[in-house]
Amino acid sequence: MTSFIHNPVMVEEVLAALGPKPGGTFADGTLGSGGHATAILRASAPTGWLFGCDRDGDALDAARARLTAEFAGRFELQRGNFTELPDWVPAGSCDGVLLDLGVSSPQLDRAERGFSFQQDGPLDMRMDARQALTAADLINSASAEELMRIFWDYGDEPDARRMARAIEHDRQMQRFTTTRQLAELMERISPRHGRKAHPATRVFQALRIAVNDEIGSLRRGLTGAVRLLKPGGRLAVITFHSLEDRVVKEFGREQARDYVVPGEVDVPELRQPRAPVVRLVTRKAICASDAEVAANPRARSAQLRVMEKA
Repeated sequence: MTSFIHNPVMVEEVLAALGPKPGGTFADGTLGSGGHATAILRASAPTGWLFGCDRDGDALDAARARLTAEFAGRFELQRGNFTELPDWVPAGSCDGVLLDLGVSSPQLDRAERGFSFQQDGPLDMRMDARQALTAADLINSASAEELMRIFWDYGDEPDARRMARAIEHDRQMQRFTTTRQLAELMERISPRHGRKAHPATRVFQALRIAVNDEIGSLRRGLTGAVRLLKPGGRLAVITFHSLEDRVVKEFGREQARDYVVPGEVDVPELRQPRAPVVRLVTRKAICASDAEVAANPRARSAQLRVMEKA
């Protein structure tokens, strides 16, 4: 389906971070409709190579059509999660790896995908339609305690407990099946009272993250991405909310240390020396320019972090 069109964010910043050149090899773990991939292949013409994947079949079809029209013979694409890149991309083969996280505009804008409450649609939220678990499955089967944890951990929702209990109560009378049904309950539980954001915003974000195991995938994907890089190769990661950014920041800091610690607590006396795995290219996240945000409001929450393999 080539009507899947997504405007990539921070293209110039990504190119500056990865520095694509002729003969370079790159991996795009979140192809979308191929916007970043197109920029990378153009910048690395005529001999640059790109490995690419996406969980969304529509996105992959759109990217394949777009890239084939201009770059036939210079890429290999597979459908799947970026955590699977090390299964088919050779270790130490890439000059750059890009992960552009979050949900794309076509996914948000299509009611049948169930990512947004702006239009009524099925409670789906799967990035990969081959996956069994849907948002409806989760909402209708998880305990109130589990739902509360999801809303709090992945959405920072202050009314997580009340919302989870309300869902548990209402689903005994009628199963939740649509985005509007869930959004209307959230608004009853937590009325707007003049607030700009809809009360369901954080809940929908949290459900999407849980359904697609986005945080678990990110942690595994970062480790795998570094494995793909050549020494001096760079990893660029674009995040769209604080939880993702925190995971990337903490991963970079840990991998940049010249020591390891047993367990999760950094006890100085237990540190064991080791060579740093990466070097932090950017200590602070890079944000989209004012001009880009004005042209594409969805770029306002984008943050880019870059690290280089030692």
